[in-house]
Amino acid sequence: MTGSKKTAQPAIGIIGGSGLYNIDGLEKVREVRVRTPFGDPSDALIVGTLDGVRVVFISRHGRGHRINPSSINYRANMYALKSMGVTQVISVSAVGSMKESIHPGDVVLPDQFIDLTKRRISTFFDEGIVAHVGFSEPVCRLVADALEQAGRSVGASLQRDGTYVCMEGPQFSTKAESRLYRQWGVDVIGMTNMPEAKLAREAELCYATVALATDYDCWHDTEEAVTVEAILATLHKNVTLAKQLLKAAVPTLMPGRACACHQALRNAIVTAPDHIPASTKRRLNLLIAPYVQKRKGTR
Repeated sequence: MTGSKKTAQPAIGIIGGSGLYNIDGLEKVREVRVRTPFGDPSDALIVGTLDGVRVVFISRHGRGHRINPSSINYRANMYALKSMGVTQVISVSAVGSMKESIHPGDVVLPDQFIDLTKRRISTFFDEGIVAHVGFSEPVCRLVADALEQAGRSVGASLQRDGTYVCMEGPQFSTKAESRLYRQWGVDVIGMTNMPEAKLAREAELCYATVALATDYDCWHDTEEAVTVEAILATLHKNVTLAKQLLKAAVPTLMPGRACACHQALRNAIVTAPDHIPASTKRRLNLLIAPYVQKRKGTR
């Protein structure tokens, strides 16, 4: 199917990170292939219901972990979720801990991001249209509240709030880089939440991250430097916990709830409607139709 129309029934979107390639307990499951104006998403969307709530799941790296962080088509993934009626997005991500108090196996719900990516397209508005969305508070508090309550109910060792620094990857940090980020006071480091969170805001979707700590990056003097083997060992435990957390959180979310995130573009588009190319209007219709149509004929 194409991503040209938004599904009437709202849904919760879940983006699965390393190790999380499916959601337990989904009913009425079907796969949907979505074509977007930005190319193909990472994988087919898995659509189903969880305790009566409609859920749309996508594997960020593709099943089998085929796509590295720099090559993920973030725009296609977010556009595809939007086209399926998703209003709230939960991003599950493996991260490295940058603080002694955050241990491998812990869960962090960051409320801030630092974007150090270098070669990723981070906006839908790049051809014939300019928009500047507010991003001072990148995480939806309503979704984060639900995730915190769910995490504590399943016994997760959880930290609410904190800063996620997103590096380009796919290589891990040097010790010099890791120590620098520590001086900045960041809490966790990962490779995938940017530009994901920025695009979610532009698509007027609520967004929150479940960051699963797998290691201490390479700054910790008494721990071995991060390795794939060490990450995978902790990851299996984290994935089990993440599935329990999601199962507890989703029924408490209300996909149709009004939120300021859903009006992010209201005053963000600065290009006059009559100066936006018709091809751009068609390509971004799913995102801009309410505002461009409303402003037609104004001076």
